[in-house]
Amino acid sequence: MTVVTGPLITTDPSADAHRRSALRRMRTVAVSLLLLAAAVYGATLGQDDGVLGYVNAGAEASMVGAIADWFAVTALFKHPLGLPIPHTALIPKRKDDLGKGLEEFVGENFLQEDIIRERVLGVGVAQRVADWLAEPANAERVVNEVAEIAALGLSKVREDHIESLVTEALVPRFREESIAPLLGGLLAEALRDDLHHGLVDLMLEEMHDWLVANPETVREVLGERAPWWAPESVNTYVINRLHLEMVRWIAEIRGNQEHRARKALDSMLGQLSADLLDNPATQQRAERLKERVLDHPAVIATAISLWNALRKALLTSLGDPHGAVRRRLLVEVESGSARLRSDGALRDRLDKAAADAAVFAVDRYGAELTAVITHTIERWDGKEAARRIELHVGRDLQFIRINGTIVGGLVGLLIHAVSVALH
Repeated sequence: MTVVTGPLITTDPSADAHRRSALRRMRTVAVSLLLLAAAVYGATLGQDDGVLGYVNAGAEASMVGAIADWFAVTALFKHPLGLPIPHTALIPKRKDDLGKGLEEFVGENFLQEDIIRERVLGVGVAQRVADWLAEPANAERVVNEVAEIAALGLSKVREDHIESLVTEALVPRFREESIAPLLGGLLAEALRDDLHHGLVDLMLEEMHDWLVANPETVREVLGERAPWWAPESVNTYVINRLHLEMVRWIAEIRGNQEHRARKALDSMLGQLSADLLDNPATQQRAERLKERVLDHPAVIATAISLWNALRKALLTSLGDPHGAVRRRLLVEVESGSARLRSDGALRDRLDKAAADAAVFAVDRYGAELTAVITHTIERWDGKEAARRIELHVGRDLQFIRINGTIVGGLVGLLIHAVSVALH
């Protein structure tokens, strides 16, 4: 099998230098203890009686323990002394098996539903989020991040994307769908909830303000249609009167929700809604109008212009720390945080939802997550993997050598004492 080598981990040179120095120090300690034991053994060699006999036996056993544990630790990463002894260099040779075992261990002991659910519920995700968002700096940070991401997304949408969306998705979809029932239903819902009243009020307000602010324009338009044979004074009087009556009439409609004109408009819109839903002739006219609109060459240009205007307005507002969009987002974040802090039932529901989501993710993708361990280790070069692992855990493994030296010496003393007692 071809091994595709890749980076073991993202290394930090300064951290690696620190680990290498620590490993070197502990190796020096372990080797020093071995050399000390060897020196003591050599100095007491042949002294089998008395205290020196105990010292010699302890030193001998210390050397055995030190060398045995050196062999055990070294055999994990390479062949001791370069000799191809069986069952040595375990990590370079069996890294794939070790990775598979680690994958199974993690999956069986960590990624279990009961463990995940208990942990997520114990964390109190909703309470932590609420407390974190309660800090003004954190709430503002969330708004800033959302604004930056939204602005980045908007800036990535090009005009050709909008053109493709309109020509390849929206227009064909609109052609397939009958628009009359949709418009009729929307209009009926708007009339039922009086949603159109706000639009009518806005139009009346704008019309009234325009008529009041532009009397000369009104006079010019009406004057062009005045009879040429009438005296100018009469035309002027009639035009002024018409302008005044228009202003009064619009003001009356604006100020009276029960005005006959409003009722007439409601009746007309209601009839139009019914015709769009049930009248074949009206439906056919709506479909023909739809086709003419969709076939018009200005549809794409209009869509692009609308998108550019909308994007420009959004980008401007998102880029302004005090803009309307950011202010609204901040208000929503703060109100959501306050509600989370005060509503225990909501927190419980969100915690349960978070636990359910975590369990779902583990059930659905747990095998893929743990498989990353095996797949990653399989990509490593064996020798490089051994070197890197030794760099990370080798310092602690040197304590095995140190303990082996000390414990070996103590066992040697005990054995020598038993031998002396039996003889």
